[in-house]
Amino acid sequence: MKIRITLEYDGANYAGWQIQAGADSIQARIEEALARIFGAAVRVHGAGRTDAGVHARGQVAAFDLLRAFDPEDLQRALNALLPPDIAILEAAAAADDFDPRRSARSRIYEYRVLNRDRRSAFEYRHSWLLPGALDLNVMAQAAEVFIGEHDFAAFRSLGSEERTTTRRIIASQWRRDGDFLIYRVEATAFLRRMVRTMVAAMVEAGRGRLSPEDIAGILASRDRARAPAAAPAAGLFLIAVNY
Repeated sequence: MKIRITLEYDGANYAGWQIQAGADSIQARIEEALARIFGAAVRVHGAGRTDAGVHARGQVAAFDLLRAFDPEDLQRALNALLPPDIAILEAAAAADDFDPRRSARSRIYEYRVLNRDRRSAFEYRHSWLLPGALDLNVMAQAAEVFIGEHDFAAFRSLGSEERTTTRRIIASQWRRDGDFLIYRVEATAFLRRMVRTMVAAMVEAGRGRLSPEDIAGILASRDRARAPAAAPAAGLFLIAVNY
């Protein structure tokens, strides 16, 4: 029996989604809980490998069970065993050929910038604090540069092993919500640290240090050295995976 789960998590205390030697991860915590329920190892596959400190509101994962089990009972059992910063939102039976990564049509991420002079005791793990003026109109113009199919080699983490660095951006836009500037981007797939590097470049545009045309030039160059360092992980959320 294959089970599909949708979950949310606060990634601040974890080294990312993927199991890593000597580090705590979301995948490891779920597999540990499943092993306690079934008395045997269960391998969990996620739709995306979020990095250390990155959060999720709509991560999707799947795993095979050796025997039938009511999905709602499994959801309750997992939530009883998982720490409070990981929550299973939904569990359901899935088709045998469902693959949370390869079956996905698109993924949606959001990045939160706290644009004010005072830090927050509550938001420091979930946003990038940036004091000073940021031109949201210029940032919105820069966001449009990324829409469409492009080679994002300049915006990836060096050392990534993807076979191709070409990705298709479906939507890319900024909005203001009180003291927050929120960037929402949807794509067929992403490279490692791609969104965070895009955000860093658009913030530089908002500060007046880069223009949208400069960002288009960086994108066309495929040169990682021309793009700024990635924005902090704390502001990034995997919002949804579409199938």
